[in-house]
Amino acid sequence: MRARAVDILFEAEAKEIPATQIVSERREWFAEHDAVGEMSGYTVTLVEGVASDAAQIDAVISSHLENWKLHRLPAVDRAILRLAVWELLYSNDVDIHVVLDEAVKLAKELSTDESPSFVNGVLGRVAELAPQVRAAASAE
Repeated sequence: MRARAVDILFEAEAKEIPATQIVSERREWFAEHDAVGEMSGYTVTLVEGVASDAAQIDAVISSHLENWKLHRLPAVDRAILRLAVWELLYSNDVDIHVVLDEAVKLAKELSTDESPSFVNGVLGRVAELAPQVRAAASAE
């Protein structure tokens, strides 16, 4: 689920098209070809969530980077961070520690040797404010 969402976010950035467009195209393809392995609902939720809150997510990530600019990070790291920050801040269904573990796992599988510790550090700082953001969102 998360790996597929990261793939879609990565592809969308590379092609400079909305991630939701890729989701729509893939859903159409699966429907037309009666393909097995249709995208999970949670993958769609993740991609749509990141797409709808992209500006806020990028602002949060940027404010927690030390000596880095968001656009200078490897594209796959940006996708992983965006996905994880969305889950940390906007998804009450997932435990914060699970989000961190899954993001680090994706960084180990998909990115550079330095990326897992970098991703963990950034997300660790974001995770400190996640409970307050989640509480405020659920109070609305």
